Amino acid sequence: MEFVNQESRVRLAGRFILTFAAVLLVTGLAKVGSAFGNSKFLAVIDPITGIKFGQLMLVFGAAEIVIAAICFFSKRQTLALGLVGWISTSFVIYRLGLWWMDWHRPCSCLGNLTDALHISPQTADNIMKVLLAYLLIGSYGLLIWQWKKRRTQTSTETTAMGAVAV
Repeated sequence: MEFVNQESRVRLAGRFILTFAAVLLVTGLAKVGSAFGNSKFLAVIDPITGIKFGQLMLVFGAAEIVIAAICFFSKRQTLALGLVGWISTSFVIYRLGLWWMDWHRPCSCLGNLTDALHISPQTADNIMKVLLAYLLIGSYGLLIWQWKKRRTQTSTETTAMGAVAV
């Protein structure tokens, strides 16, 4: 028995995409804004990429803003979900790389926004881990749901065509 009809599921997926966009927009703007700051941290070389954290924040902040815009304005849910999945996977791989290198500093993902909100870097890091899990699990969960939906539709159409041909 199906409790939620197909149209409701599509609307629900659209709402999730809007929340993904909001998260990426806020974190992207925080990164870009912080990249132009004067913190000593911005001049530190990232141990994975070999570039300054300020440049890294600018690049990924801009990417997050572009993906947020696609999520907000594109009608192509699969594209939006794929981009959210891609960037969140990139962040997970990056964090795993830092962990592998025994890097124990909290992520400065929100830049100067943590100071403005009066939260500790460790609290901000924990919040970012939760948001990252939300983006990762949500985007891949919805992509799998869409894939299964398409597979079921294709199977149903193939069966229907076979019945007509007989």
